[in-house]
Amino acid sequence: MNKNIPAHPRNSIESLMFAARWLQLPLYIGLIIALGAYTYEFFIHLWEVIELIVFKRSPERHVILEVLDLVDIVMVANLLIMVIVGGYESFVSRLNLDDHPDQPEWLAHVNPGSLKIKLAISIVTIGAVHLLATFVNAAHIEMETILMQLAIQIVLMATAITIVVVDRLSHKSH
Repeated sequence: MNKNIPAHPRNSIESLMFAARWLQLPLYIGLIIALGAYTYEFFIHLWEVIELIVFKRSPERHVILEVLDLVDIVMVANLLIMVIVGGYESFVSRLNLDDHPDQPEWLAHVNPGSLKIKLAISIVTIGAVHLLATFVNAAHIEMETILMQLAIQIVLMATAITIVVVDRLSHKSH
């Protein structure tokens, strides 16, 4: 190919479109900062749990609710990691971690479809933790609120199942 011939304008547009994926980098950095803030929140809640257990200032139900808050924070942090690492790997650039001993196994199989499934299942699981906290505290919550949370959980589960089925069907058709 002659280097004196100018590139076709379409190639420049395509190159620009491909380079636009790097505009997501600040978004992933923002999620890393949010993860740091959430980690700080975890330690505040952990200290509250330690105080409740050591000084026994609350009923067991309250301790259980605080522990469920810790579980919720961890699950949201896991969701953030999946979005940060999986999204970056899928849409921005390879991480080149093939020889890294700590590379998560799921990262080797990440693609937009599998990432959607993992995210949907994580969201359903986080919703289940919230629902469990509601049931533990049911005596202090209006029945309408409980039924609404249950309905939302059912919708989340149906959505996750639909995503899995559509993904499986699309793989069979290819």
